[in-house]
Amino acid sequence: MSTTAKMASPAVEVIDLAGVKKRREKGDQVFELHVPEFRIKRGEFISIVGESGCGKSTLLDMLGLLLTPTVCQRFHYSVRHPLPGADIERLNAPQLAAIRRRDMGYVLQSGGLLPFLKVRDNIRLPRRINGLAPDSAAVTRICDRLGIAGQLPKLPAFLSGGQRQRVAIARALAHEPPLVLADEPTAAVDKLTAREIRDTFKELTAQMGVTVIVVTHDLDLMLPVSDRAFTFELVKASGSHTISTCVEKPIG
Repeated sequence: MSTTAKMASPAVEVIDLAGVKKRREKGDQVFELHVPEFRIKRGEFISIVGESGCGKSTLLDMLGLLLTPTVCQRFHYSVRHPLPGADIERLNAPQLAAIRRRDMGYVLQSGGLLPFLKVRDNIRLPRRINGLAPDSAAVTRICDRLGIAGQLPKLPAFLSGGQRQRVAIARALAHEPPLVLADEPTAAVDKLTAREIRDTFKELTAQMGVTVIVVTHDLDLMLPVSDRAFTFELVKASGSHTISTCVEKPIG
């Protein structure tokens, strides 16, 4: 059993946001993302759904500790049980970087693989950054389940789009993080491949006890595997001022 699986406990909240706002300005255009409440429990598979420009990537960047909220009443992380959680607004840049490095995995829309590294070394990268042995039994199982064991000696340029996304998932899980953030992880592949990747991703993360937050525009694709979903309500405060509010979307 992996370290992550041992710490799985669905009753524990790993992310707890309240009264969070992010204001962005470009010229005379103002965009505000409001997050009244966003609470995620350990082991949940969460979808953040919306069209371009609604703020879903802004929310993901805040959850990934890459963007600082403009206003924040509460922003609490408790991803690595049984260690105590942290109030994000009280941490400095090195502490935030340590959380990103150790406790998070990322799956980017285009895979985000380093083109000069072979597949094997792309997958090993987060383990090396965290001072872990380059290989583990868990990584071998992940690669086998994703069907990419035969692709390890190749460079990313020789992979199909679906294979690159599977490698990206393997890399995100390689250091067994408790939290994985995925930005449109199936947008660059066809529908059949997207469903296959979705199902394998869900199965692997459920087995490992990983909490997953996926940004997507494809509600029909992600809803069947999601425990909960969030979307956005947009209003025009004025001609140049848009407010987008993150709200939970009922499932079922």
